[in-house]
Amino acid sequence: MSAAAAISSLFENKIFLSTVSSLIVAQILKMAFYLVMSKNKKKWDAVETMIWRTGGMPSSHSAVVCALATAAGIYEGVSSTYFIISLIFAMVVLRDSVGVRRAAGLQARAINNIGRQSAKQIGIDFHSVKEVQGHTPLEVFVGSFLGILIAVIFYLV
Repeated sequence: MSAAAAISSLFENKIFLSTVSSLIVAQILKMAFYLVMSKNKKKWDAVETMIWRTGGMPSSHSAVVCALATAAGIYEGVSSTYFIISLIFAMVVLRDSVGVRRAAGLQARAINNIGRQSAKQIGIDFHSVKEVQGHTPLEVFVGSFLGILIAVIFYLV
């Protein structure tokens, strides 16, 4: 199979298309939520939010893995190895986004607050740690629902 044929077949695969579409839709919605909810509506921040910032409504990670698992279940069957792998992968990502990453981000924020206050009182330099933003349960739920919905829409169309 030639490279052009391989790429062409990829873009005819509904599992691939529903998964990528869920990512794109989630990121566009994330940017829209940012523009509606943010007081500092800077265009560059909105673009940054859409391209590479983590966290926010809806969770694009959740949308992607739920679209992948749903589409695999629809097209390959729920007893298929593809579905089982996708489902386990989705469970790990969902748990991580609402649990581990969120907790790490909250801890980093607390460390930075303590560090800044201590640096101010003692008069030393403090270098902040990166605050990785996880998701709230609602953001994960909405992203998951979006991914499932997009996979179902691709199946019905």
